[in-house]
Amino acid sequence: MNLTTNFNLIEFQSKDGSQMPPEVLKNIKELAEDLQVIRDYIKKPIHINSAYRSPEHNKKIGGKRNSYHIKGMAADITVKGYTPRKLYSVVRKLRKQGKIGVNGIGLYNGFLHIDLREQNRLSLWDNSSWYNFW
Repeated sequence: MNLTTNFNLIEFQSKDGSQMPPEVLKNIKELAEDLQVIRDYIKKPIHINSAYRSPEHNKKIGGKRNSYHIKGMAADITVKGYTPRKLYSVVRKLRKQGKIGVNGIGLYNGFLHIDLREQNRLSLWDNSSWYNFW
């Protein structure tokens, strides 16, 4: 199922093969739309390392109990030729311009985490600490 011009639902599925609940699909569609805006801006494919996670898969990999991935509201992404920090700058710029609804951005070694949380949190964090840039 195509969600946008360049993103298919299969890219957002839980890596353990669990079915995505119907109530999660709305969030996934919104996330895919934001990723499409980012892709159109950078003109390069975006690789989704992780998006929706079943609660079981999330627990197995050590994800937080209330992870936005479980709700279908988060994706961990990479772009060939972009460091996570460079991608962070692009996402932050598009968000500040009101072009995407991403409110959570986390910079990790090797990938960028984005999510659709309600409160703004454009931050740099590692696995245990947050560093706000507001």
